Amino acid sequence: MIKQILIPVDGSAGSDRAVTQAISIAELCESKLNFLYVANINQIAINAYLSDAILAAVRKAGETILERAVNMVPSDIAYETFSETGSPAVTILDFEKQLKADLIVMGSRGLGLVKGVLLGSVSQYIVEQATCPVLVVK
Repeated sequence: MIKQILIPVDGSAGSDRAVTQAISIAELCESKLNFLYVANINQIAINAYLSDAILAAVRKAGETILERAVNMVPSDIAYETFSETGSPAVTILDFEKQLKADLIVMGSRGLGLVKGVLLGSVSQYIVEQATCPVLVVK
């Protein structure tokens, strides 16, 4: 039975499609949706120093992305939002274990095979490492 669905969101079109799919599953299974935004501090850190203004902007961006996801959810579906910082793949997996998620639904950036191998892919890593089923939405 799918009771807890984890949906990592990043504001992309793929993420929005994942939210739509997660809502459909939640309606069928009477599941709770758990939206997770992960600010990838590693990408914006300069000399390991982040100003308060940058941190505030990152928090605001996360709030906006989470709000957009929540606005898609019908009123009869339970949900919760979470915002974390760190490496997205590691943070998502840690959160999956903490939440005891039954399913992860996430978007794919649509990287081709070569780019995916060279650049790495959060969704690919999650598929390989997660302890619960993962639905990657294109």
